[in-house]
Amino acid sequence: MTRKIFLFEVLLIAAASAATYLLYSRFPAQVPIHWNIHMTPDDYAPKWALWLVGPGSMTLILLLTWLFPLLSPNRFRIDSFWSTYHRVMLLCFGVMAYLYATMLWSDCGRQIDMGQAVLSGICLFIVFFGNLMGKLRRNFYVGIKTPWTLASERVWNATHRFAARFTMIGGLLGMVLAFAGMYLWTLLALLLPSFAAVAYSLIYYKQLEKRGEIGDGLSNEQGEHV
Repeated sequence: MTRKIFLFEVLLIAAASAATYLLYSRFPAQVPIHWNIHMTPDDYAPKWALWLVGPGSMTLILLLTWLFPLLSPNRFRIDSFWSTYHRVMLLCFGVMAYLYATMLWSDCGRQIDMGQAVLSGICLFIVFFGNLMGKLRRNFYVGIKTPWTLASERVWNATHRFAARFTMIGGLLGMVLAFAGMYLWTLLALLLPSFAAVAYSLIYYKQLEKRGEIGDGLSNEQGEHV
């Protein structure tokens, strides 16, 4: 993690903490912390839980960004895609900060369509993440981690190139559906590319296995698509 990114995230955590402190007296005793597929609140918690949902979660992502590379096994080191990894973790941090900002706005009694605000933000995150997927290399923390992608670098790379396009399309389609108020369809647009990528990894792995192209020396191969 670069010093500039670290300082940026620390400042955002400080800003989230300051906002929580200044607005704390305006929050109701019980605040919504979960929304169902119709984007209506279905779970509540005492307002002190906002410290965990916002600054706490953001701090956790910051710590994990630093911790994951240290915990990675030698064959799955993050060094080979260091820049991409930090961009993905920065996206995770950013979307958490954005979601917390929408919660604070809503909990202060401001009028906001949580469905559009939350889902459109998540969809935008998915679009940016999809743009980075093709640059991810085998690891245990970010990406499509199936038994078949983790077993073969060739399958990993092909699966993530396949998933990148459909993930971006799903995110863009999801944004349109979210603004149209079609929240269930938005969730489906976000989930279907992941299901397709999992199926792709299995099919491609079995094709390589049937051709006898899965072996001990395959982990460094790049391979072609189905």
